[in-house]
Formats: sequence, structure tokens, C-alpha cells
Amino acid sequence: MKRILVPTDFSVYAENALKAAAQLAKKHNAEILLLHMLELPNQMSDAISSGKSIPEVMFFIQKAKETFAEIFDRPYLDGIEVTEFIQFEKAFDGILRFTKKNEVDLIIMGSHGASGVEEIFIGSNTEKVVRLSDVPVLVIKKDEGEFAPKEIVFASDFSNETKVPFLKMKDIASKLDAKINLVTICTPNSFKTTDAATATMEAFAHEFALSNFSITIYNESNIEKGILNFANKINADLICIYTHGRTGLAHFFNGSITEDIVNHTQKPVLTFKL
Repeated sequence: MKRILVPTDFSVYAENALKAAAQLAKKHNAEILLLHMLELPNQMSDAISSGKSIPEVMFFIQKAKETFAEIFDRPYLDGIEVTEFIQFEKAFDGILRFTKKNEVDLIIMGSHGASGVEEIFIGSNTEKVVRLSDVPVLVIKKDEGEFAPKEIVFASDFSNETKVPFLKMKDIASKLDAKINLVTICTPNSFKTTDAATATMEAFAHEFALSNFSITIYNESNIEKGILNFANKINADLICIYTHGRTGLAHFFNGSITEDIVNHTQKPVLTFKL
């Protein structure tokens, strides 16, 4: 891991994400790319694209640069290479484009979560990035203090398609010297016998030469509740899960376990797109 992207709107949630990013950057000797998106009215965007300089735009740029200067003085960033970027684009689209253009390895975003009507109708840039990002996304809900997860949950069906994201997660866990808790959630709609589920997970662990790990079959009424309840039961520090990146009608009707988990837990969640 060489490049960590932290999108920021200068809120406390973005600050929490940056603190976690700083600690991971030190462990991986990585650079932090700090990105602020300026979503301007159409007339201002037109002015910029035509090469004009208007006072309102210059004001927003100057305020962003002043805030960046304050952030760079934070003690937790000492010794880390941090580069600032300001882009005139909608946050969601801009983040994904920036990620591809700059060969980002990990995105770390702050979020306050959502529930009920707000969750259905508003959504968030974090949710959209989690759903569609091709690189792993770490969602931070609160100030974690020392972000050094020692108990990591990896919830999966342990099929072949999960091996690529698991390899990325294993690298992060190794740097953190963390235990990986492999868990299969059995529900009435996705029942597996104990012997079959155990054999699959043992083969998975053997293939990746895991040493510090556990295997659990957890029964629950649905997958989301199973993952959250298991993570709470073992007092996990980090939940790792993958997403299929559904969009449109497929996303609406099938829902997204990953996004629901991101919304409904205060624990950090690391997501991977299959």
C-alpha cells in the first residue's frame, strides 16, 4: 500500500478518517492524498472552464488552502508525506475519477451513518463510494484514538471470487499484527451444515497460510444481523466485507448488505468490491 486517499469536507468525520489514515500510513510507509471537492453552481463551473477567474471561486479556493495549512500542523501527521488537492467536481464522481487517475490503493472516509427515512432518501457519498469503488474503502465512524485493530472479522461465503479481496485484507491485517476471525453466517435462506462450512473455511485458511485466525459458523435470521452480532460478541475492532457493487433497480430490489452494515455499526468497516 503506497497511496491512501482521504476525501475531506473539513468536518469532524473527515478528521476522524484522517487520524486513522495517518496511523496506517506510518505502518505501510504510505503517502496520504488529501482531497477536497468544491461543488460549485453551474455558472461558476462555466466560468472556470472558460478560463475566467471570479471572486467567489477564488474565495473558496483560498479558504480551502487556509484550512489545509491548519490541518498540516496536526501532530499526528508528523513524518508523513501529505499532498493536498482541490477539485471542482461533485464529490462522488470526483472521488472515483481521482482514485483511478492517481493509482490510489485505499480510500478512507468518515461517515456519521444514516437510518430510517434519511437512509432511504438521502444516502451519502460514502455509501456510493463503498458501492462502486474498485479499490478498498475503509469507513470510520468516530475518533478511534489509536487505530490498531487486533480482532478483525472477515465475513464471507469463502468462494473463489473472494480470494482477491481477502489477499488485500490479509496484507493490512499482517501489518497490524491482527487476528483474522473467519465467519460464515448461516440463515434459513442460506443454510450450510457445520461440517461443510468448517471444511470450506479450513481449506481457505490453509490456502492463505493463516496462522493467527479463528473459524466460526454463526446462525442468525439474516446475514447483516449475523455479522453485526458476531462482531459485537467478540468485541471486534474492524469488520471486513465485500460488495457486488449493484446499481439501479438491481441495487434497489436486492439491497446491499455491505451498505447496511456500514450504516448500522459504529465499528470501522473495510469494504472490497468483487
